[in-house]
Amino acid sequence: MKTPIHGVWRIESKTNQARSAKSVWRSTCFSGSVHEPVQRIYTNPAIPDTARDLCPDDAPCGPSFPPNKRTGTLKKTIADALARKGYDVLTPVQQAVTKPELDDRDLLVSAQTGSGKTIGFGLAMASTLLGENDRFGAPGAPLALIIAPTRELAMQVKRELDWLYADAGAVLASCVGGMDMRDERRALARGAHIVVATPGRLRDHIMRGAIDLAAVRGVVLDEADEMLDLGFREDLEFILEETPETRRTLLFSATVPTAIARLAQSYQRDAERISTVAEQSQHTDIEYRAMLVSARDSENAVINVLRYYEAPNALVFCNTRAMVARLTTRLSNRGFSVVALSGELTQSERSNALQAMRDGRARVCVATDVAARGIDLPKLDLVVHAELPGSHETLLHRSGRTGRAGRKGVSALVVVPSARKKAERILKFAKLTADWGAAPSAADVDERDQARMLAADDWQAGITEGERASVDQLVEKFTPEQIAAAYLRQYKMRHTAPEDLSPVTSETAKPRAAFGPSVWFSLSEGRNQAASPRHLLPMICKAGDLTKDDVGAIRIADDLSYIEIRESSVPAFLAAIGPNMTIEGKKQLARLDKAPDLPAFKHAPSRHTAKTGSGRGKADAAPIEWNDEAEPRRRKPKPGDRKDAKPRKPRADAAAQGAPAHKKAAPPSREGTSRDTPKARRKTLSASPAAKADTDKAPSGSRKGPPPPKSKPGSKKNRARAAVNKTANSGNSAPKRR
Repeated sequence: MKTPIHGVWRIESKTNQARSAKSVWRSTCFSGSVHEPVQRIYTNPAIPDTARDLCPDDAPCGPSFPPNKRTGTLKKTIADALARKGYDVLTPVQQAVTKPELDDRDLLVSAQTGSGKTIGFGLAMASTLLGENDRFGAPGAPLALIIAPTRELAMQVKRELDWLYADAGAVLASCVGGMDMRDERRALARGAHIVVATPGRLRDHIMRGAIDLAAVRGVVLDEADEMLDLGFREDLEFILEETPETRRTLLFSATVPTAIARLAQSYQRDAERISTVAEQSQHTDIEYRAMLVSARDSENAVINVLRYYEAPNALVFCNTRAMVARLTTRLSNRGFSVVALSGELTQSERSNALQAMRDGRARVCVATDVAARGIDLPKLDLVVHAELPGSHETLLHRSGRTGRAGRKGVSALVVVPSARKKAERILKFAKLTADWGAAPSAADVDERDQARMLAADDWQAGITEGERASVDQLVEKFTPEQIAAAYLRQYKMRHTAPEDLSPVTSETAKPRAAFGPSVWFSLSEGRNQAASPRHLLPMICKAGDLTKDDVGAIRIADDLSYIEIRESSVPAFLAAIGPNMTIEGKKQLARLDKAPDLPAFKHAPSRHTAKTGSGRGKADAAPIEWNDEAEPRRRKPKPGDRKDAKPRKPRADAAAQGAPAHKKAAPPSREGTSRDTPKARRKTLSASPAAKADTDKAPSGSRKGPPPPKSKPGSKKNRARAAVNKTANSGNSAPKRR
């Protein structure tokens, strides 16, 4: 038997069960020196032995902590804060990270969403930050960094840690995108014990020197897999390299892909891998339903799903911002109290949307994956996937918004027939089982409304004194049927009417019917003439007055093409073609007696074969003998490099003018001859007005090409030229233009 991997913990309890005062819990540890798993039992000294008998051996239990009593290794201030919040039993992931032997170890923790990871790393970091004390000292440089992928998740983590460390006197600061950096710098300058930040904004503060990381004792990466998916790997590496090497690093994630494992290997020291049993059976508190709808009824199905469940809070996921805006408008027009959550909104708009969901002013939130990552909304019982996610990890994170803290939830996937295979593949990779069926119809919604109406508490409530007079008046004036009908109409007016959904048709490919009796024709155009069915079919139909259903197979040879035409359409086809049997003037058509027997297809010679004359491939090519002492490449010889080459004669006009005394001669070229380029000649001719005047007086034989055409003596150009010549002859320089 092989020795199991050291340090893998499997907690055998389920989440959020046994809410009474139970203190015994078990974990199975694989040790490197023991071949069999050893079961350890941890007890809570704050609970008497009589209370331990309440927990049977097979029941999941966790440490309980009554107020003002120290629980295990938890600080008294932390235990008091948990007790005030009503935490009776720790979740498996919280139990695992608070073991005394893991106080100074780096942790790589994976657990399902909604399992209490935020409180878990708050408890795990308490011993590192507080040491032997129960309270923090004066704030200064931060002692801990909590990094989250999104602004909403970072602010949510800050709220949770605020009450968890309230009695310990912790000062928390946030550094997230969308907030005023000046306020954040002032908060950091005043001092903070814990900084909760997003990767990009934290890196900006580090590069600007606004935060001192020299005193950091611990770093927590929350939703680490999502940060890598969003492209924050470079920022995370930069931040971790700026922190002390003696820090404690905790990675919390719902999934641990290969990229997370590599990051942990690079920036953690002897990390303890913690995985709860709940991860093996994902989201047992969530009911998955896959609803098949027609392609045009996907949005109507979302409306019916929201009406069918009538959840206090519902989250609808879309893949794009455009779809979020479209569906938000549609739901708002139908009377739903809805808010949107996407990356294009400002921070204040996103905060207001989440606050509206928490306050009850909004009941439906339409969001993208990134914007809703990690958020925790109370009473969120329904998640609707209006569009399928791109991966099974995204499905788990979407669905993990519901079914949190022991609550039940529903995750509904709206699936069109063309996307059924994708939905099945995603569910299979996520190891989930969904109930397949149709979306709730209008009749199903009406039936559910009827049941909710009859089960309302109003029927059992007594009549108050303020209501007695109105009730007597209604009973005296109207019949029971009229009162019931009026109540039913008022009830329906308060709820959105459901949508009628069309039946889902299976989009299976219909088998192609037999073509029937046919006649074959040949056309004098083939593969060598770039013939293809995509241009032969419309050409035949246009010339022969046929439809595409009248044309069968089209086979293309090297210089001929063969077309199969339905036998009943041949007379009309021949009449349209004419007795010459030509198409487009030069393409000859011929009728065949039988189907063509095409020769084997031969590939046209490739460029390499045509150039080398060999048809051998790479596998048949002879080995190349490399010359390791090859001579350096030589420059291509020029005409002036020849020994018998005569030097070029200078131009006559250039020799007559001569070079100015103050100018140096042009350096000789590499070939030993002077360069006489047109640019140099133009520069020499335009050296001075006198030279230009002399050039005009030069004989025409010294010029190259035909002489310029003569114009009228009184033209504007000739008058200007005469003025220049007159000034040059008088010895005065031409006036400069201003």
